[in-house]
Amino acid sequence: MAKFHIKKGDTVKILSGESKGQSGRVIRILPKAYRAVVEGVNMVYKHQKPSATSPQGGRIQMEAPLHISNLMLVDPKTGEATRIGRRKDENGKLVRYSKSTDEVVK
Repeated sequence: MAKFHIKKGDTVKILSGESKGQSGRVIRILPKAYRAVVEGVNMVYKHQKPSATSPQGGRIQMEAPLHISNLMLVDPKTGEATRIGRRKDENGKLVRYSKSTDEVVK
């Protein structure tokens, strides 16, 4: 499975597309498609037939996935988008770090 620079729960900034400049929290990662779903960004309408779970049916607004290459992690310390690197910490575990501030990102 591929390693990504973002994880579920990270705050990211959108770099390109219709939602460029917006930021939000990653809800879900789709590793096979190299995509991520970001909360409140790239909203689309899904037309749903009436069913037992939703007897009304109708148009439901939901987030559509974005390609991972269009997302950049927001550094929690500075609040600005930053590139991510990987290095081993003192215990030998691989951790992510911010290239701009050189701080470890949780």
